[in-house]
Amino acid sequence: MTELRTGDPAPDITLPDQHGKPVALRDLRGRWVVVYFYPADDTPGCTAESCSFRDAYEDFTDAGAEVIGISSDPVDSHRQFAEKHRLPFTLLADVDGTARKAFGVGRTFGLLPGRVTYVIDPEGTIRSVFSSQFRPRRHIDQALATIRSGT
Repeated sequence: MTELRTGDPAPDITLPDQHGKPVALRDLRGRWVVVYFYPADDTPGCTAESCSFRDAYEDFTDAGAEVIGISSDPVDSHRQFAEKHRLPFTLLADVDGTARKAFGVGRTFGLLPGRVTYVIDPEGTIRSVFSSQFRPRRHIDQALATIRSGT
C-alpha cells in the first residue's frame, strides 16, 4: 500500500456519512476539501482533533473548503460522535477500509490506524499531506495554511 503524496490525484471514493447518505469526493470538485483520517470516534486524540476542526470550521468554510473526517467506525457511531461534540462537518464510515486503502493510509507501529490529513484542491489534486499520530491538532493549522496559500 503506497500512501498518496502531494501532486497525486485524490481517489474517487463514495462512503456513507453519519446519516447514512452516500457522499462521493467527485461531487465536491470545484472547492477545496480537507479529508482527515482518524483512528476511532470518541477516543482522546480523535476527539481533540475533531473538536479542533469544529472550532476552526468557520475558517475553513470562509476559505471555501469542506472538511470530511473518515474512520472505520459505523454510521451510528459517527452520528453519535457528531451529535455529542457538535461537529458541523461530514464524517464518513469506512467500515471495510476502502478509503484508507485507496489513500494508502497505513497503521502506526503496525497497530493503530493512521492519522493522516489530505488537502485536496478544487481540481481534485492533493496539495498537502500531514501525518502524525501524536500531534492531531497540528493537522488543522497545516490544512488552513495550504488552503490560504492556494498551493
